[in-house]
Amino acid sequence: MGLFNRTKTTVAVAETPAGPTLAHLTGDWAIDTTHSEIGFSVRHAMVTNVKGRFTDYDGKLHLDGTTPGNSSAELVIKVASIDTNQAQRDEHLRTGDFFAADSFPEIRFRSTSTERLRGDSYRMSGELTIKDTTRPIVLDLDYTGSATDAYGAERVGFEGTAVVDRTDFGLTYNAALETGGVLIGEKVKLSFDISAVKAA
Repeated sequence: MGLFNRTKTTVAVAETPAGPTLAHLTGDWAIDTTHSEIGFSVRHAMVTNVKGRFTDYDGKLHLDGTTPGNSSAELVIKVASIDTNQAQRDEHLRTGDFFAADSFPEIRFRSTSTERLRGDSYRMSGELTIKDTTRPIVLDLDYTGSATDAYGAERVGFEGTAVVDRTDFGLTYNAALETGGVLIGEKVKLSFDISAVKAA
């Protein structure tokens, strides 16, 4: 992020809209995938976490800096781009045991509501579709600032997390351990580090 002339904007108290100080954010934005990351982590063998990410995705935001409740987001992730830094595991994740990437090549998210909590914290509710199943999901987001980069593009940043149960989406594969427990946890923590560029 050192490339950007980054500034932090103060947001009003939680009981009020974001106010005119964020009015410059209002508009349409495209996620810059070269400066963003969509990741996940899941418990492995009951003792540690396996972390991964998706490297191919597209997303767009509509932000309303005065009335955050009017903001929205859409995201499309290419399942085949899953990367856990272990090729054999990645290939298994693409099979019918997990994502069935050949039959269901995309993961989709579409927001349904946005609310401001306090300070720079927001909550976005939406629908997540994996394979042929759509479930509600809640994202906790932090606004991390806005900037004009070295090329004159306006940028905005958000960091966020969500927790989902993979079995809700038909990702039920598992294996029992000899010492008790299972190989793969059911809860998956999603993480988002987003830099978006304002549409001209």
